[in-house]
Amino acid sequence: MKKNIIATMISVLMVFGLAGCGSQNNAENTGSNQQGAAENKKITFVLDWTPNTNHTGVYVAKELGYFQDAGLEVEIVQPPEGGALSLVAAGKAEFGVSFQEELASALTSDSPLDVVAVGTILQHNTSGIISLKEDNIASPKGMENKVYATWDSPVEKAIIKQVVTKDGGNFDEINMIPSTVTDVISALQTDVDAIWVYYGWDGVATQVKGLETNYFAFKDIDPVLDFYTPVIAASPQYLEGNQETAKAFLAAVAKGYEYAIAQPKEAADILVKYAPELDPELVTASQEYLAEEYKAEIEQWGFIDQSRWDNFYAWMYDNKLIPKKIETGQGFTNAYLPK
Repeated sequence: MKKNIIATMISVLMVFGLAGCGSQNNAENTGSNQQGAAENKKITFVLDWTPNTNHTGVYVAKELGYFQDAGLEVEIVQPPEGGALSLVAAGKAEFGVSFQEELASALTSDSPLDVVAVGTILQHNTSGIISLKEDNIASPKGMENKVYATWDSPVEKAIIKQVVTKDGGNFDEINMIPSTVTDVISALQTDVDAIWVYYGWDGVATQVKGLETNYFAFKDIDPVLDFYTPVIAASPQYLEGNQETAKAFLAAVAKGYEYAIAQPKEAADILVKYAPELDPELVTASQEYLAEEYKAEIEQWGFIDQSRWDNFYAWMYDNKLIPKKIETGQGFTNAYLPK
């Protein structure tokens, strides 16, 4: 489960240049849709990467007719180079997958994007550092004098520094080599010692392949790093004009994730049907792992806790990762989630 931590703002501006060619469907506010109530409302949903088990609930909702039952026709598409947020903000897609740190960058840029998180896919941050057991990186301090494959992102480096320092280590002693790892299994068997992974996919993949590894999660080292990743984002402008459609969409999505929680094997089969290029064994194992993570300890899928949200943004500002403070409670809403 890879992602771009900071949105490519050049791509965003290019998309905005096209924004005049399209507009949001505000039929609910204006009453302009006179073609019949039975006609399904079309929604474009943009992924953050290629299909994987983060997205299963959306595919389940499509396959099992939850969207159709809600009067929706949903197209699931892969993102452009600049990510999903650019399309959502420009009105080219109604919903998309993003990340709390990416939203921070979008909200505090010189040309802020009109975006907001409307629900979280996973209740906790499941990312961390994985390494082969033989490399003896049992905790962040163990990364000293080891080779770490970095995306060379300021947010990424700040998080690594936070956990290593908190563990009593010296961040400057890590041998950072810029590298975009696309195959964790292969990379761990080269000269790379440590890799940032999202355990629900790449971590589970090492288990499926029988690798003996060490892993530590960022949230277990410092609770401030238990930020929300990934999330579903939308444009406030779209939400204001299409409140009932937005609620119907998220209710169907929530139903899809509830199904994936209750029936991970069947949900995995649905995902593989839509993405046959995926390894069925990995998808099934990943689905079983994430069945415990979609909601974790809470009752309501998608719910975002304001204190956790705000604390991470305060940490980003304190570490000079964003140019200005984000006011408390900004950047997300739980208002469209099913009650």
